[in-house]
Amino acid sequence: MPIARNSFIQLTKLSNVKGRITYVSSHAKQENLYAVYETTERKFWRELAKCNQEEFAKSGTEGKCIEARELIIALPESFTEYQPDRLLQLFTNHFKQNYGTECIAALHHNKRKTNYHIHLIFAERKLLDEAIIKIASRNMFYDENGKHVRTKKEILGEDGEIREGCSIVKKGEVYEKKLFTVKDERFKSNSFLDEVKRSYTDLINLYVKDENQKLQVFQRGSVYLATKKIGERNPKAVEIEADNRKRQEWNRAVDMALISGIPEPQIMEVKQKRISEPIKSAISRKGRKPNLFAKIVTMAIETLELMIETVLVKKYKESLGQKEQLQKTDASDMEPVMSEIERTEVKNKEQEESQPEPKQPEMTRMASKYPRFYKIYNELEQQNNAIYKKEKQRSAKKKELSEIKGWFKGRKKKELQEEIDDLTS
Repeated sequence: MPIARNSFIQLTKLSNVKGRITYVSSHAKQENLYAVYETTERKFWRELAKCNQEEFAKSGTEGKCIEARELIIALPESFTEYQPDRLLQLFTNHFKQNYGTECIAALHHNKRKTNYHIHLIFAERKLLDEAIIKIASRNMFYDENGKHVRTKKEILGEDGEIREGCSIVKKGEVYEKKLFTVKDERFKSNSFLDEVKRSYTDLINLYVKDENQKLQVFQRGSVYLATKKIGERNPKAVEIEADNRKRQEWNRAVDMALISGIPEPQIMEVKQKRISEPIKSAISRKGRKPNLFAKIVTMAIETLELMIETVLVKKYKESLGQKEQLQKTDASDMEPVMSEIERTEVKNKEQEESQPEPKQPEMTRMASKYPRFYKIYNELEQQNNAIYKKEKQRSAKKKELSEIKGWFKGRKKKELQEEIDDLTS
């Protein structure tokens, strides 16, 4: 049975929504842009950005103003068979129907055409049914920070002129114009992204033709380690890629552990004690170091592999014990069969003269099944033995690989790693 792949849906904050819209929706910026879909006019985003910036300035909060948010939704490669315009419209309207907010979305491939995905930008505010417009009943004065002050004197410099950045709204002019509601707080909640992931994963699975391509939502706190998305021009791309390979190695070890029959709580305990706790402790003592994660996960994998080997050895010994027990049972079952044969022979001798064609003895039901049982247990023994030997070989190769030092032995390392991968398969 194939192991389900996890869906990938990422949420990011946008501090320049107009620039981001131009970037994701422009053919000049995107090499593989297939479709753009908008639920409202571009003017909406300009007004939204202005509203957010004004509200942010009034709040006096430090940092960057969040003008909108963006979802990146990875799609199965088989979705390239669907018409791009209709596919993008389906996914965008799905979000608007669920949350009632305006969106603009673009359907892309990355440069290598290995990642078919959607950029979906959405607003955290909605347009008011009627705009709220306030008219100044007298001259109003604002300082460099956009804060309303009582008198003109408060915005004048030493030379008696209005300081740069200060402004005056004259009597009869509009001093405040509200087009939008306040921000919807649910978009900031931790549960929002989980909700969106489940919703879009279900939508993707509705349109997947091959059952093997169906996705599942990665469960936080599961026995697996989530891989990280590598964005374009990410300066830490090489580091993240190496990190992901180590995470995938752990996930493969988890798959093997589950198949071997190790209970999930035991695997979770290894993850907690050998990965989560050591990493937390090491970061607090030494800070974040590129090779720290890989070393800790490697040790955790070795712990898990040792557990797998122990389980396989136990099963191997159990199979030997079952075979011996079966042979004893077969021997005891054969005794009545032999007695029956002997009685039949005596009876045949007594009736030899009257019956020229003696009747052959019939096997009992259990005796007749013996050859098939023996074959099954023999095959089981051979398979368990083969698995056990492969596991021993792999452990030896990994130990040999860990002991190789020096950059000039790269070829030998590569050969050993290939052998390890083959044995793992």
